[in-house]
Amino acid sequence: MYDFEKQELIEKFSKANSKLILIDYDGTLVDYELIPEDAVLPDHMDDILNRLLQKPQTDVFIISGRGHKDIDRLLDHLPIDIIAEHGAMMKENGFWKNQISNGDSWRKPIRKILDQITFKCPGSYVEVKEFSLAWHYRNAEYRSGFRSSRELIRTLKTAIVSDNLKILDGNKIVEVMASAAGKGNAARKLCDQNSFEFILAIGDDTTDEEMFEYLLENANAFTVKVGDGATYAKNKLKGINDVLDLLKQLSL
Repeated sequence: MYDFEKQELIEKFSKANSKLILIDYDGTLVDYELIPEDAVLPDHMDDILNRLLQKPQTDVFIISGRGHKDIDRLLDHLPIDIIAEHGAMMKENGFWKNQISNGDSWRKPIRKILDQITFKCPGSYVEVKEFSLAWHYRNAEYRSGFRSSRELIRTLKTAIVSDNLKILDGNKIVEVMASAAGKGNAARKLCDQNSFEFILAIGDDTTDEEMFEYLLENANAFTVKVGDGATYAKNKLKGINDVLDLLKQLSL
């Protein structure tokens, strides 16, 4: 993000009467870890988030694809609102609520497909979430994992034609979920409920692109992609340290 854009962002944040901050977790606030439970916020990030939470008229959400119990364990020391499972669940004021219906007739055939690719790709595994099934290949050999992920996506595209499902092709993860889920739909719900004068959305993954795309035409929104790659976001930051620096300036 260029300095003049960052300064504009900071000035608009300070002047706005109603503010929304949406921050992805893995790859944005913490590095990806081979063991997901190891991705713990450092103390200095805790301090920054606590200061942001104390800002008047400022709604702060961690918006993650993680299962809600998983992300809750990592953030239970902070009084922060959370959007989990790509918008399928939301925690506000300490209480979790479903945001979409939880039909599961699709799970058995999809799980069979995921189990088959797991058998063929050592190091990969299936994660069962409340509203989705995810196949992880971060711990697999790189070429084998990527090749298997392309094969899996081709198979899934054929399998889900008749169901109201979608495929998310994320950072070393392929996930199947209801079409009603997604970070874009989650951002839309929040914006429908409130008229925010300032919105900041930050994320690093392809799963964040729905959020960036939804906010593309919102004049009050600053969208930030962390890292390289094509994006709908209007701005980019190089890495987690740059995210920390930006949030630290907003928290002052």
